[in-house]
Amino acid sequence: MVLGACAGWSLITAAVHDGRPEGVLLAVLAVAAGYAAGRICGAILPVAGLGAAALTGVALAAAAPHLSAGPEVVAPLGHAGATAAVLVLATGAACCAAWAVRAPALRLGLRVLAVGIMVTAAVLGSVGGSAACAAVLLSSLAAGRMRHHRAAGFAGLFLASTAVTGLVWAVAGRAVPEGLAVSLEGQLTRQRIELWHDALHLAHRDAALGVGPGRFGELSTTAAQTLQSDGKPHSAPLQQAAEQGVVGVVLLAAAFCWLLYTLWRSPRPTPVALTAGAALTALAAIAAVGNALSFTTVSVGAGLLAGLATARPLADDGRPRGDRPAP
Repeated sequence: MVLGACAGWSLITAAVHDGRPEGVLLAVLAVAAGYAAGRICGAILPVAGLGAAALTGVALAAAAPHLSAGPEVVAPLGHAGATAAVLVLATGAACCAAWAVRAPALRLGLRVLAVGIMVTAAVLGSVGGSAACAAVLLSSLAAGRMRHHRAAGFAGLFLASTAVTGLVWAVAGRAVPEGLAVSLEGQLTRQRIELWHDALHLAHRDAALGVGPGRFGELSTTAAQTLQSDGKPHSAPLQQAAEQGVVGVVLLAAAFCWLLYTLWRSPRPTPVALTAGAALTALAAIAAVGNALSFTTVSVGAGLLAGLATARPLADDGRPRGDRPAP
């Protein structure tokens, strides 16, 4: 229902403002397809599916670091965010597999793989991606101590994602102290922050419907003055606000909450569910300051990880939801 509402609202706003909803529709389809594939693979191969997803993510990031056939965008607003997102999802899959497997040697090997993915991110030049992978790895280790506090863990993840989104919104609205603003500008670049200012300005122009999907590049002054611009504000919540209004932001938040809710209700052990939630929260943080969700690979990967971590293995012993051992 949430994904259907996202698709339907993009069509409505596109019809009103002559927008181009194809990108939103493709992203919704990618998440749905990834989630369905993850549920199927997770039911048949509860451990191997997670391990294969991790290795596939590393292979994609290493063999095709741009993850797109489109033109290269001037750094740092290019494809680095998508590469970081794929590696974060791969780290989450490896850590989930480590908690799902029973053999100590295999568990150690999968955690070494997660560390290797973190190092790979640094080698590929994604310092932020490496830090996000480290955060997922540490969160996974901490999840082992929260077997009976699943709800508290997911509440913490929700608050973390809300804090990052709120900070981005405050920066876009020039509502942060000057010292912090200067520091963030050094990390995020002036160009990105100007794009955020434009997005918030467009959101204020039509808070109900936005300016229409795919139209930010046409109406943004900063994007028009940038060589090789991809026409995006490099922030998923701000892009939704600018192009689809308040309802678009609410639907984006609802999609993220749906993923966390399905993980909270997952029949898999708590460390597996919390680790997947930590990876998706890290992805949300990356998407809040970049254009990671503009890449189909990332959308499919997010849905796939959520599906793998919420699937009920066919060999399930039928005990109630909790921390039963993986088959």
